[in-house]
Amino acid sequence: MLSRKQKHFLLKFFSFLSIVRGYNILVIAIAQYLTSVYILAPHLPLRKVILDPNLLMLVLASSVAIAGGYIINNFYDSEKDLINRPLKTKLDRIVSQRTKLSGYFMLNFLSVFFASYVSFRAVLFFALYIFGIWFYSHKLKKYPFVGNFVAAILAVIPFFAVFIYYQNFNNVIFVHATFLFLLIAMRELTKDLENIKGDLAQNYRTIPVVYGEKLSKRLITFLAIATTVPIALLLTRFEIGYMNFYFYGSSIALAVFVVILWKAENRFHYILLHNILKFIIVAGVFSIVLINVALVLDRVY
Repeated sequence: MLSRKQKHFLLKFFSFLSIVRGYNILVIAIAQYLTSVYILAPHLPLRKVILDPNLLMLVLASSVAIAGGYIINNFYDSEKDLINRPLKTKLDRIVSQRTKLSGYFMLNFLSVFFASYVSFRAVLFFALYIFGIWFYSHKLKKYPFVGNFVAAILAVIPFFAVFIYYQNFNNVIFVHATFLFLLIAMRELTKDLENIKGDLAQNYRTIPVVYGEKLSKRLITFLAIATTVPIALLLTRFEIGYMNFYFYGSSIALAVFVVILWKAENRFHYILLHNILKFIIVAGVFSIVLINVALVLDRVY
């Protein structure tokens, strides 16, 4: 049997994991490694990429910076989340606001510390990234269009850390990044529809609050249609191996998504739509291994 003190510690631990969204950070770290192995540095031996200490430091710097971002976002949105996610917010509130701020500054310090192992330019990169996350959480997220655009950019930036490190300027990388950016922009708009009740109560000027749900649905539909451009380019202009099955599947999933979107009437429907987009994004991360399976097997030996 666990003691009362141990139970309290476990509750705080799970509360902290809930705040920093440990699952999301793990997926992003895996995505950075898979992107490095299969897209950014396919010419390098597999072991050299995986055991590269500079890459590890960049992934760690990204992970703790993102964790800090989730903390500061949770700090500013605590009242709104109490309306939109009451059960999750009760778990998150086990960790005090003061502890959250202490954790936020500690994680930001660790991000810069890890980046300093790589170079001074990496330190500047992550310092600007940390500032961008804070400014978004404090100010920008309350404004329509700007908040959504900045949120999507901030979500993609960790991949540019490893992209800059490998100095790979192949066009296929920008096409992949465009597809990811469009998906994340759709997710941000869908989250606004999902959280409209709390946004109204806390005076957040999101697109659904200011312009209505119908315009939001039109914008999401436009973004879904826009994904056909990078998908078509990736399927016809670049060698992506068996990952083409992922893009065919994504096209079908996005078509279903749009149909459900226009029938959506309540928060449950928007949560379902949000989860569909999350599934497409996570599936895309693990589908990277399908780009060239034979080449990677050769690189192992």
